[in-house]
Amino acid sequence: MSAKAIAEQTGKEFLYKYICTSAPIQNRFRYANVTPETDLDRLALEHPWLLTEKLVVKPDQLIKRRGKLGLVGVNLDLNGVKNWLKPRLLKETMVGKAKGILKNFLIEPFVPHKQEEEFYVCIYATREGDHVLFHHEGGVDVGDVDTKAKKLLIGVDEKISVESVTKQLLSHVPNDKRLVLAQFIVGLFNLYEDLFFTYLEINPLVVTKDGVYVLDMAAKIDATADYICKAKWGDVEFPPPFGREAYPEEAYIADLDAKSGASLKLTLLNPQGRIWTMVAGGGASVVYSDTICDLGGVDELANYGEYSGAPSEQQTYDYAKTILSLMTREKHPDGKVLIIGGSIANFTNVAATFKGIVRAIRDYQVPLKEHEVTIFVRRGGPNYQEGLRVMGEVGKTTGIPIHVFGTETHMTAIVGMALGHRPIPNQPPVAAHTANFLLNSSGSPSTPASTRTASFSENRCKAEGSPAKKAKNGAPVVKATTLFSKHTKSIVWGMQTRAVQGMMDFDYVCSRDEPSVAAMVYPFTGDHKQKFYWGHKEILIPVYKNMSDAMKKHADVDVLISFASLRSAFDSTMETLQYPQIHTIAIIAEGIPEAHTRKIIKAADEKGVTIIGPATVGGIKPGCFKIGNTGGMLDNILASRLYRPGSVAYVSRSGGMSNELNNIIARTTDGVFEGVAIGGDRYPGSVFTDHVLRYQDTDGVKMIVVLGEIGGTEEYKICQAIKEGRITKPVVCWCIGTCATMFASEVQFGHAGACANQASETAVAKNKALQEAGAFVPKSFDELGDIIKCVYDELVTKGVIQPAPELPPPTVPMDYSWARELGLIRKPASFMTSICDERGQELIYAGMPITEVFKSEIGLGGTLGLLWFQRRLPRYACQFIEMCLMVTADHGPAVSGAHNTIVCARAGKDLISSLTSGLLTIGDRFGGALDAAAKQFSKAFDSGILPMEFVNKMKKDGKLIMGIGHRVKSINNPDMRVQILKDFVKQHFPSTQLLDYALDVEKITTSKKPNLILNVDGFIGVAFVDLLRTCGGFTRDEADEFVEIGALNGIFVLGRSMGFIGHYLDQKRLRQGLYRHPWDDISYVLPEHMSM
Repeated sequence: MSAKAIAEQTGKEFLYKYICTSAPIQNRFRYANVTPETDLDRLALEHPWLLTEKLVVKPDQLIKRRGKLGLVGVNLDLNGVKNWLKPRLLKETMVGKAKGILKNFLIEPFVPHKQEEEFYVCIYATREGDHVLFHHEGGVDVGDVDTKAKKLLIGVDEKISVESVTKQLLSHVPNDKRLVLAQFIVGLFNLYEDLFFTYLEINPLVVTKDGVYVLDMAAKIDATADYICKAKWGDVEFPPPFGREAYPEEAYIADLDAKSGASLKLTLLNPQGRIWTMVAGGGASVVYSDTICDLGGVDELANYGEYSGAPSEQQTYDYAKTILSLMTREKHPDGKVLIIGGSIANFTNVAATFKGIVRAIRDYQVPLKEHEVTIFVRRGGPNYQEGLRVMGEVGKTTGIPIHVFGTETHMTAIVGMALGHRPIPNQPPVAAHTANFLLNSSGSPSTPASTRTASFSENRCKAEGSPAKKAKNGAPVVKATTLFSKHTKSIVWGMQTRAVQGMMDFDYVCSRDEPSVAAMVYPFTGDHKQKFYWGHKEILIPVYKNMSDAMKKHADVDVLISFASLRSAFDSTMETLQYPQIHTIAIIAEGIPEAHTRKIIKAADEKGVTIIGPATVGGIKPGCFKIGNTGGMLDNILASRLYRPGSVAYVSRSGGMSNELNNIIARTTDGVFEGVAIGGDRYPGSVFTDHVLRYQDTDGVKMIVVLGEIGGTEEYKICQAIKEGRITKPVVCWCIGTCATMFASEVQFGHAGACANQASETAVAKNKALQEAGAFVPKSFDELGDIIKCVYDELVTKGVIQPAPELPPPTVPMDYSWARELGLIRKPASFMTSICDERGQELIYAGMPITEVFKSEIGLGGTLGLLWFQRRLPRYACQFIEMCLMVTADHGPAVSGAHNTIVCARAGKDLISSLTSGLLTIGDRFGGALDAAAKQFSKAFDSGILPMEFVNKMKKDGKLIMGIGHRVKSINNPDMRVQILKDFVKQHFPSTQLLDYALDVEKITTSKKPNLILNVDGFIGVAFVDLLRTCGGFTRDEADEFVEIGALNGIFVLGRSMGFIGHYLDQKRLRQGLYRHPWDDISYVLPEHMSM
């Protein structure tokens, strides 16, 4: 949603902080907020004026006409305010159809004034610009301002002036107040623009001899402009409409939505209700709510929500578990139903999202069964067959009744089943699997010759249309009738390789001569080529860093498809509009601020460019061209016969629902001629009539389907065109959102524009008007397919449409990655790993999620245990590992490893090179004795020979005992590192048999020479063997294997790396120069000179 209502206090705070006007504004920042937790006596200390002035108190909860409802207390002292609040605070109140609790109040100074000093001012946004309404008689009895007020339209990119305000709005204002009012309105309008308001009403605005007073205020801001206005807005709270509580679960989902590139929405309507929904897609979610209400379920509908935009498995899991948690808190005598529905997805991997839902169902299987929940599933789109399979499987394994349906079932049929209005089929027909469409059954890899005509029902049209041309005498530019043809070439802005490959595959099955994508633009890399498939062979598509180069080198391109982000879409689109060769731009991004969209629309209209979007999947012209991900995967394109044109053209707001229309039209007619999803924002770049009139003027189109929506009034233009005879072809139309009139409080649906601001914008009113105008309007979305079929059959009977025989499309090889996703192929992995998995939402160490690693506080030792030994080690083992790392971290600059590191650092080498130089010295003679000591002592102990026999044998064989001996330390000067470790091991290890054996060896060796002690390497080696063998986490074979493969030397390498890095940083910090070894420390022993 873009336009969101804010509290009166928030709106006034913005005004007082940021308005720039010479009009004297009084009572700035003089307001106090009261909630059930407020201590009014303490509030008076914070706001001393509460004790000295007369006051006004009113609820600040988005309630309209508070004065008329008796919800404003005026001219009261603080005690009077307290008495006024007592019967109202936390009391249930009816406002229209909405019942809610009053719990947020605003106290302000009372402003004595006369009736003639009250004025009304309002600014609101429309497609053409911003309207300023002014009436010289404000207050509670202002009446119908739309008819009474004077209006001033400030067009997009136009400026307001004191002169225009005075001339057009203030003719009935006394002369002495005109200037101050004009200055205030100009300042207010500039504030409105700067802070991206979409609605701002002040009534009354009081002007006295002392200045301007803003008494009551209502406002909405464009929430999508948060990235622009964050510094001024701060953290804005958007209160729910009166009559609907703000639930923490809604805030949780809103937070998920804000952090995700996907769309996640949740509104709780009736938490005690028995009908719950989990619907994919903004348009589909409205259709499901409509159908539930149409079938009498409005009082039991618990929630409205939607997930779309390819959320990850983890995001879907979080969304699903929130809904399952809510619906399993209170039992219902009739049990509950969960409707997991959706249209046919364009690009969302259905199986991936369903895996998240399945995880949530498994987690909640016990409460779901206790609450007698029955689940109904209907979905289509990429990999939906696998998604439906896993959903059906979880029903069988958990015992939860889950009924699963695919694209063979009408989208909303499951609602009738869930509510008992329709029987549940025992074995629903199964749609063909993705693979059946894509595998070449003919055995020939060649592409059949193009024999399909431009229209499926008649010969090629005489002309493919012409690009936009400027009319004579300065008239507006006339836009092209035909947007796409079999020769259309496009540039794609953004590195959307999957979408581009989808367009290439579509082009191929449509038997196009050349790919429809000529180039890509991606500012974040240099110019290069990107590899794609054209049927069976690989081709290269150029990628340019800047737009100008792409346009110069591809003069035949006339369409730009923009995958730019919401932050960069405006700038990139305005840049594109500078190139006359472009006559169509599709903007995919959702969440572009409305003010930016309106500027795009104005510039496009001036240049005769058609804009599709923003917030759209695009459009498709079967047999010719498709935008990005429109139409979904190839299996859906082939199933809906989008590879060749039919006779039906449609226009929709919703991208997901446009794919559902492809399916419905393919099942009931000869197919789609062209389809466009104009986008769900309040101000789409092109409107319904732009496309309906194009279809009217296109010979190949025989009938038109329009899927309208609650919000806006564009559908009335279709009514007018039908009545005036401008549209003569049959129009089947249905506006979704009929459920909105049945809800007690306002619900913002998934699309930003899906909100009725007046009665004429409701879906019910628009459907009625369309029917009266002569359009074919079904009783509900459930009947849309039947009406389309009925109209189509009549056109066939009359001979207007002559269906042609089907011709098989060329086959396209399936991408390897997608074939693997579908489980059609297998391939041996290049290598295997068993310690870490980064592919999911959360990093996993040896089966332990990273969040659990931190919650368990296993520390560095525990983390090493997971990654090295694939075990959750005991606490003492983790501590011992950390102690080993600490005692091996450094042993001064003189040892070979540190010395090498220092020499390298002083030679100007980088950290990695210097560290590597030091690490390369580790071996049997330096630091590498851990493994060798562990092996030698283990072998001797396990063979049962006595310590003395072991010492004698090693002496006889002429071998050193690894881990015995120290250059500095001795029995008389013990190594404290060894002593610290020995004390810990003796206290915590269950058994120390090998360590005891090594200590007995030490007694023998030190009796011969005092420095032949068990050194730190030897101690760690033998103690680690005791740890592996006795901690209970390893078998004997596993413990011996870790010693054999060198795991113990890793302790020294890891520990000493810390010291080496320290020496590197120390030398750099001390700015030491190149090291040269002194001559006097070198003994030069050269051969004597030999003379003849």
